[in-house]
Amino acid sequence: MIRLERLKAWFLIAILTICVTASLASCSSTKDHATEQSAITTIADKVWAFSLTHPDGFTINIRTMTEPTEGIAVSYAATQNSHSCVPFLRLADARISGRAERVASEQSSSARDQLDKVVCHALQHEGYVGGWYNSEDGLYYFDSTKLFPENDLKGALQFGKENGQHSVFILSSYTDIPINGKVAEILNRGTILFGTTGDYRPLSFCEPKEQREQSQACLDSAESRQRSAVSQPDGTYWGFGVDVAKEIARRLGVDIEFKKTSWPTLTADVLTEPQIFDLAIGGITITDTRRETMLMSDGYLANGKTILCRASEADRYKSLDDIDKPEVRVMVNPGGLNEKFANENLTHATIRVWQKNEEIPSLVALGEADVMITEITEAPYYVRTDPRLAAPLLNAPFTHGEIGVLMQKGQEDLLQMVNNVIRQMKTDGSLRKLHEKYGLVYAYE
Repeated sequence: MIRLERLKAWFLIAILTICVTASLASCSSTKDHATEQSAITTIADKVWAFSLTHPDGFTINIRTMTEPTEGIAVSYAATQNSHSCVPFLRLADARISGRAERVASEQSSSARDQLDKVVCHALQHEGYVGGWYNSEDGLYYFDSTKLFPENDLKGALQFGKENGQHSVFILSSYTDIPINGKVAEILNRGTILFGTTGDYRPLSFCEPKEQREQSQACLDSAESRQRSAVSQPDGTYWGFGVDVAKEIARRLGVDIEFKKTSWPTLTADVLTEPQIFDLAIGGITITDTRRETMLMSDGYLANGKTILCRASEADRYKSLDDIDKPEVRVMVNPGGLNEKFANENLTHATIRVWQKNEEIPSLVALGEADVMITEITEAPYYVRTDPRLAAPLLNAPFTHGEIGVLMQKGQEDLLQMVNNVIRQMKTDGSLRKLHEKYGLVYAYE
């Protein structure tokens, strides 16, 4: 009997111990949860206050409350369309008076819950939150955000697609890239297609390997080092424009392939469907006429119209009037701006159209023509490589312009990417180095 009573006592003690332990654990859990919620609320308050002074949009590291300057921001589907309402007048007042913190603390509980949800998700993942104010519906949108390196655009687009996003955002250039745009198409293909004429030394030239070796034998070692080749089934592409194209492909993270076009068919080739190539590069001058029907990038090379003539007659041509005479035989390639310039400005000279642009300098040197209308980008190459030729008006071009990259309208995301690369090359000095490599004048100080 005494033994039974002892067992009952021990059993009662065990039950009490379990209950007390559970109660203490519950209290600890409740306390931990409260602490965690308090931390989330504190961070959310800071994010909200930050958002009031950055209505145009932001991405912020909520662990350090700093804005990253590089990376590709992509929103998570789990926090998609998390929003809070903030009257515009109160937003403006807060920005003007510096009362963002107090305004933040006065927001409704529904707004609090939405932002807390985003902050909680971000803390469990990369720790980034993005937001922007939509003036049309009066809502502030927040998202937990994943940040990709800027050299992993393909990975960012794939993640965005998996999370139902319309675009990803490149922080360093403030560029939106659509999930299903032209850039995504190129990345999925793994190769970017450039159209180029291949007849415009030293910007874009294509020649069979054996001819390239023969022509190189005529050049001094410094000139030989200027050439940059890209092997193709129909020959070798080299030149300043080719190198710029390669840099665009490298920074986009894809391979490159060149497609043959010509000056007479350039516009038609750019606009044709299905597309022959994604964009065109070479000696393509930026003009309003081209921009009416196509997209053109920022300029990456200054140019202007000038002439090539025989060195023995260099003193004969000191102005356009000296060229615009019946006895002067002017040769141009068909379909481009050189022919257009000659027809508009040389109404008295004898103009002859020659199909192959690359053959005209030699024909001038041989006396088949007196003058070639060309560009300040092309003329120095022939003067350096053929002592029979001269460019007497090189430092006084008839026109002033820039050369850019040409593409179809509707490819604004690709245009943004190309412009980003051109800006980066100007900033990091790589564009200047290419100018020096090909003996071209750098005009972007």
